[in-house]
Amino acid sequence: MITVHHLNHSRSHRVLWLLEELELLYELKRYPRDPKTMLAPAELRAIHPLGKSPVITDDDLTLAESGAILEYLLERYGNGRLRPHDAADHRRFRYWMHYAEGSAMPPLLLKLVFDRVADGPMPFFVRPVARAIAKGAQRAFIGPQLKTHLDYMESELARSAWFAGESFSAADIQMSFPIEAVRARGGLDDSRPRLMDFLHRIKQRPAYQRAVERGGPALPNA
Repeated sequence: MITVHHLNHSRSHRVLWLLEELELLYELKRYPRDPKTMLAPAELRAIHPLGKSPVITDDDLTLAESGAILEYLLERYGNGRLRPHDAADHRRFRYWMHYAEGSAMPPLLLKLVFDRVADGPMPFFVRPVARAIAKGAQRAFIGPQLKTHLDYMESELARSAWFAGESFSAADIQMSFPIEAVRARGGLDDSRPRLMDFLHRIKQRPAYQRAVERGGPALPNA
């Protein structure tokens, strides 16, 4: 039996979604975030040394990292589903499976960190300097990086209906989290209609909706 060690408002939503798309049975084990830090609880370290989610266990296997989990589930249980068979589309599929975390998420994480620096509690005499540094980093580096990635993703969706071709695939599941995150935190709006349409279409999928029902949305207010 597959067990998903699940943290609310996290990347593990993608694992639940893929399992629902493949119509696989699984057990959901929930872990509450620390209410002050919003980090995963220490109990997750008993499952995996990094103490983060998502993690799955399947028989004697313990596996972390969203992309690795999705690829494992496709290889063991997918029977060829949700990945392209055309060679060119499959190369795009592999690219987007890695791009989601390797390229798209780092500027979003930097934005989250610097937003917290700018808005977080600190001694009054430090606040002006910290906020100036945070705003400077946002303006000079993070903002331009986010724009570059948004423009790139928008242009790629002009090539085909989905990220890896004309058919929905697990690459779209993998890409969903950074796009939902940039919608919530990074300025994605109607000026990029293809990305907005992508979000609309994924949320209409019954398997996506079942994953939300079981584990909650990927992000607050998503």
